[in-house]
Amino acid sequence: MDNESAFIHEMMEKVISGSDLNFAEAERLIKTTDLNVLTQCADNITRTFNGNRVDVESLINAKSGNCPEDCHFCSQSSHYKETGIKVYPLLPREIVLERAKLAQESGSKSFCLVCAYKSPPDKDFDLICEMITEIKNTLNLDVNASLGSISREQARRLKTVGVKRYNHNLETSESYFSHICNTHDFGDRFSTAKIVKEEGLELCCGGIIGMGEDTKQRLELAFSIKSLEPDEIPLNILMGRTGTPLALQPRIDPMEAIRTIAVWRFIIPKGIIKIAGGRELNLKDDDKTALKSGANGIITGGYLTVGGNTAEKDAAMIKQIGLTT
Repeated sequence: MDNESAFIHEMMEKVISGSDLNFAEAERLIKTTDLNVLTQCADNITRTFNGNRVDVESLINAKSGNCPEDCHFCSQSSHYKETGIKVYPLLPREIVLERAKLAQESGSKSFCLVCAYKSPPDKDFDLICEMITEIKNTLNLDVNASLGSISREQARRLKTVGVKRYNHNLETSESYFSHICNTHDFGDRFSTAKIVKEEGLELCCGGIIGMGEDTKQRLELAFSIKSLEPDEIPLNILMGRTGTPLALQPRIDPMEAIRTIAVWRFIIPKGIIKIAGGRELNLKDDDKTALKSGANGIITGGYLTVGGNTAEKDAAMIKQIGLTT
């Protein structure tokens, strides 16, 4: 075993024994040329702490567009007028309930209700809580939500009606945040994520890679996420959306994404690292590799404004690589 492989194995044993990596160790890992050993060791960490199950989640874009934030990656921002997306208010209860039923029938264990708000207005929030209550009363699904910034009172109410997990991504590192958003800052997002945890909801908190940040900033993001002790970490890969400032951002190499996933698993050994938006476009068939390189969750059936793999295709892929749902 050469020195590089020996170091990767040493870091794996350190993590499995219950110790945390420091930033310098993570930086050395992400620079390794031995990607095979890195991904194998990341997979060993995943199996040790999380078993062989892949968390499969479906979502619904229950309110689309007209978001007042200017996140440069997002086609739902009201700042960008030529994105071509469908813009609509909160969907009727019947549509949301039908989509939840279809998610359960397709094999998803969880269903996330996503709305493009800066923060949810009271009237919509009341309706959303009613929808969640009905889903919980009629279906056997974990219900998650992503509604923008929420107050402590709203977090408590979501927990009361049965929400399991709340999503609020940090998006990118603190040092890069001003490059991708100017209408709020990193601290705003971090504060909302803390409220979620402190009020007893599970936290889903991740980010996006491929927005022009460097590898050191990807590690910075991972360590910030780790400090919040999230239960789920969605790792999105930028899909340049027409009409947004990042529309022409070059795609990152698939193996660069795999490398990032693997090192994030060393940094955050427990919980669901979920390959989410951009999986099909950027990884194609390498999503199988990602699920053997540190990831243990996927979004199926499409994302907020773009389609994705069918649930049937994803289920077959998971079975093919010897994992379960």
